[in-house]
Amino acid sequence: MKLYVDTNGKQVTVTKDPTEKADQNGRQKTERGTGRPMWSTQVFVLDDDGGEVITVTTAGEKPNVKVGQSVAVSKLEALPWHQESRGGVAFRAEEIKAASLSSVKTG
Repeated sequence: MKLYVDTNGKQVTVTKDPTEKADQNGRQKTERGTGRPMWSTQVFVLDDDGGEVITVTTAGEKPNVKVGQSVAVSKLEALPWHQESRGGVAFRAEEIKAASLSSVKTG
């Protein structure tokens, strides 16, 4: 089962430029099945209840976004994980791109 996060009505801003998602040996990870390179982009997600910084993984072309830029995130998926005594939620998206003016939430 896939858990998608609704980003409608949320303001999403890049807080750290996209970087290669690296494995434990420092090599860029690739997507299973397709071999596409994986990227990590840190964003701040803000809605009426407050905000949170998350890191979103994408595969394929490096997202063409910069720090401070409002972005649109397509098909944001929450992936709960647990390893030994640690756990959390990882986020993956189909695409991160510059937001159009009509998709940026104001005031």
